[in-house]
Amino acid sequence: MPGTKQTTSLAPAQREELENRLHNAAKDNRILCSSALAIAKSLGIPSGEIGKTANKLNIKISKCQLGCF
Repeated sequence: MPGTKQTTSLAPAQREELENRLHNAAKDNRILCSSALAIAKSLGIPSGEIGKTANKLNIKISKCQLGCF
């Protein structure tokens, strides 16, 4: 349907792995965009899921390369 956002539902194990990787990569609750995108690619998930999960974990994405975060 036009104008609606597609949502991605991660499996619990995949979400846990994403949260662990974000926590491990973050320094002072910040992560570089390039690092966030690398995590997304390595897990095979959309970059939007990284943004949502980072927000949930109060991790800020900095030096954004694509204007996504």
